[in-house]
Parts: sequence; C-alpha cells; structure tokens
Amino acid sequence: MKLSQFKFHLPSELIAQQPTAERDECRLMVVNRRTGEISHQIFKDIINYFDDGDVMVFNDTQVFPALLYGNKEKTGARIEVFLLRELSAENKFWDVLVEPARKIRIGNKLYFGDDESMVAEVIDNTTSRGRTLRFLYDGPHDEFKKRLFSLGKTPLPMYIKREPEASDAENYQTIFASKEGAVVAPAAGLHFSRSLITRLKIKGVKEAFVTIHSGLGAFREIDVEDLTKHRMDSEQMEAGEELVDTVNAAKDAGKNVCAVGTSVLRAIATADSMGGHMKTFSGWTNKFIFPPYDFSVANSLVTNFHLPYSTMLMVACAFGGYELVMKAYEEAVKEGYRFGCYGDAMFII
Repeated sequence: MKLSQFKFHLPSELIAQQPTAERDECRLMVVNRRTGEISHQIFKDIINYFDDGDVMVFNDTQVFPALLYGNKEKTGARIEVFLLRELSAENKFWDVLVEPARKIRIGNKLYFGDDESMVAEVIDNTTSRGRTLRFLYDGPHDEFKKRLFSLGKTPLPMYIKREPEASDAENYQTIFASKEGAVVAPAAGLHFSRSLITRLKIKGVKEAFVTIHSGLGAFREIDVEDLTKHRMDSEQMEAGEELVDTVNAAKDAGKNVCAVGTSVLRAIATADSMGGHMKTFSGWTNKFIFPPYDFSVANSLVTNFHLPYSTMLMVACAFGGYELVMKAYEEAVKEGYRFGCYGDAMFII
C-alpha cells in the first residue's frame, strides 16, 4: 500500500487537547469486521462484548517525565531537551533530542533547575537533532534519577498545542503503568478505569500484560510513498511466560483475545508462534504493520482515532480492513469524534 492512501481530512478542532473527565466515559465506536456494521456507544459499554475466560492484553509501560528545559552555558539560551532513553546508568549517559539543535555543539554544558544545580555535557552528536548527554552528578543513581525526573514534564504529543499541566502526569498514564521506559503513552489503555477493570474481573475477563516501551518512532514522519521501504524505530519489549500462558490457554479454549492498543498488537505479532499461539520474547522490535496482514493471535482490538498518515492508523487498517476502517474514520469525522491520545476510542471486533 501507499502512504497517500492514509490521508483523510481531519479538522484541527477534533484533535483532543484535554482528556475526558472520566476515563471510561469517552465515546466508543464499535466496528464489526464480519458484518461491516458501525455502532456508537460509551466506552464503559465495552464490557458487554466480553465473557468469562476472555483475555485483555494491556501494555504496562510507564511514561517518564522526559521533557526538560535547560540553559546553555555562557549565553543562557533556553534549550528544550527530550530524554529518549538511558544509555548507561553508571556513566549517566542519555540519548536525547534538543531544540534548537543548531545552538548545541559537542562540549557545551547545559544547566537545569531553578538553581541550575543539574548539569549535563554534550559528548556526541547522534542525528541532526539528537545528542548524547553526560549528566555530571556525584550521588547514587537512584538519587540522580529522582532528581532528574523532578525537573521533567510529561512529554505530550506535538499535536497537543499547549504546555503540559500538572494533571497530565496522571492523565497521560494508564492505571497499569509499572515499568518505566516509554515517552509515548499506550493511548488505548488510558480509557480503562479501576471500576471498569473491577467489573471486567467480576465477569471473569482475564488481564495479561506485555511491556513495550513506546518511543517517538510511531510519530516519526514517513518520507516514502512505498510503505515497504519504511523502517520503524526499534522499541524494547518483553512478553513473559505469564502473558504467553494466559493467551495460549484462551486460544485453546476458543476465547477472545483482545489487544488493547496498536503497540500491544505489534508486540503480540512480534511474539507470535505456530497455530495462533504466542511465545516468550525479550528484546527489541521494529515490526511495521500495514495492510494486508494476517493476525493469528488477537481477535479484537481497542484503539484510539489516529491522525492521517500515522503508523497507528495503518495498524488499525491492517486489523479491521482498509476500506472498513477508513469508512469508520470518515464517519468519525462526520459525527465529531475526538482524535489523538486524549480522544475517543474504536473497538474492532
């Protein structure tokens, strides 16, 4: 398929800038792959589509406060620093993006905090915007990380045209978040409240967890028309024995396995095995999914409404069928659904 096939008109006012007041009370569009039917509900009504023994697979990654603002030595120029990942705990090396990149050279020092007590030195240029920083901190690593993260803000996607607020630290985090490492929240999981999870458990629905630390690669602009030539950035993931055993038992029993989010669907596809089963996996994945694609494990998908040309839209189209999902998106725009991480949800069955 071609990149241009994932273009659609999205009015800017439909890109959600704030979350719904209650996680599970956003709108829910249900798309039936077998009948082509599209229906409109409230997210917490999703419970009606699950029975005893069904499994929901969530991403338990935790978003860390990756957005920092520092000042360049001598000039005092304000520099935005986006933490991507820690390269060395011992040396306090971090892979980062900086803006404006043209002002930063190897050897420059950056100062953070009101008292400028956190200092970092640029030791490498990795891309046009990327740098490697060495933080100059003499204390133990746990103390350093606590101090560093206290200076950071929630890294909201670029399409949210406002500064991060204190409430985003909780809102831009799923209730399952437990394993630090993501700079992008698994948005589909944001709709699940503790009360909804409790009701699902009472009904006998099982939860399972995969870890995939979502990075900025999902938002990186695709610069090729032929999608077979695009390469996704690698993301670290972990599919453990408990997850695999739970999913495989459900498959053997003929139960529904629901992937909550396109990141989860990609992770499951990375760890799939023979006969519609999963195998354990620990490492990095750069799996890029677009139509057509044969999914052998997941039977249903919870996802948000994504922006034009996005890799997440391509995954949804691969799962639900290109024509049907694009038709659903056309209806979503017509009906005023909210798009993006703080927007409404789609459930493909």
